[in-house]
Amino acid sequence: MPARKVKVAIVCDWLIGGGAERVVDQLHQIYPDAPIYTSYATADWRKRLDNKVVTGFLQRWPFGPLRKFIGLLRIWWFTHLDFSEYDLVISSTGNGEAKGIRTPEGVTHICYCHTPTHYYWRHYEQYLQHPGFGIFNPLARIGLRLLVGPLRSWDLKASRRPDFLIANSTHIQSDIKQYYGRESTVIQPPVDIRRFKTTNYRGDLDFLTVGRQVPAKRTDLAVQACTKLNLPLIVVGDGPEHEHLKRIAGPTITFAPPASDEKVAEYMSFAKGFIFASFDDFGITPVEALASGTPLIAYKAGGALDYVEEGKTGTFFKEQTVDDLIRVLRRFDRSNYDPSTLRKKAEEFSPETFRRKMKEFIASVQTKKL
Repeated sequence: MPARKVKVAIVCDWLIGGGAERVVDQLHQIYPDAPIYTSYATADWRKRLDNKVVTGFLQRWPFGPLRKFIGLLRIWWFTHLDFSEYDLVISSTGNGEAKGIRTPEGVTHICYCHTPTHYYWRHYEQYLQHPGFGIFNPLARIGLRLLVGPLRSWDLKASRRPDFLIANSTHIQSDIKQYYGRESTVIQPPVDIRRFKTTNYRGDLDFLTVGRQVPAKRTDLAVQACTKLNLPLIVVGDGPEHEHLKRIAGPTITFAPPASDEKVAEYMSFAKGFIFASFDDFGITPVEALASGTPLIAYKAGGALDYVEEGKTGTFFKEQTVDDLIRVLRRFDRSNYDPSTLRKKAEEFSPETFRRKMKEFIASVQTKKL
């Protein structure tokens, strides 16, 4: 008699666009029949996930900044979902509440954790300074100060509900231990490296940085350092910091609007080096640069520790300051890096590798549960 097919559900904070969504996309490829429960999903993501997305009343909440204020309602919605008909539930969560779902006895819950919630833990002070709510920033600061105590308490309780935790980097593994007091297994997120190609180095290339222009990304460090050194830099992206960055930029800085995947791949293929100045949980874009054969100049913290090997795939600056970045840029030599070595490193984070590691992990923990 054939074994009964395992019933699987996938849960995530929301489906809008980003690294967390890429994880859900790959989980969907592993389990194409599994429903995907989430608080909100765009039409594009519903289509991409073959209309397997399940939402509730939060889907009808007004779009825009107001959506960011409904954390308490998301907690209520996620904790009232019923998973009694499933054998395995996989949650993908970062700064949201999906890990707080309740699963009955006998149902295995694996949580892929992108980060302990930033604004409760590691980056609390940073979010107080720059909440990211635009004109609603004063209200957001008041709310965060008033609610951070009980929300931290809930977040800590929610972190204990999964049977197993997966961290998206060694940095996040450390944060899970520090803030949640739990062990976890590292499986880095998938990076679509297929659309990137390595090219031969040309001597007239620019440095490059790509990403949303918000204070936390520290694009200002790259702009100021290259301005002072009179080095050509292409800055791709947009965001609240855009006008400020233009004001502090010198004549060697070129600003490019948010680009298509094809255009970004072209920029990366011909870049002298990719500057990654932020403290990210992982960082998809730097791995894409490696897939293009472009070495990294990265701040020595966070996810960069998993893919920057000093002198092999890039180089670090140790302090998140303009002066330290200048020090590293002065001695940076692109000719010291082999594009094939960089590409090989990027391949460690391919979607195929991610799916293989997830299947192996799931098989191992299901064995433990028997």
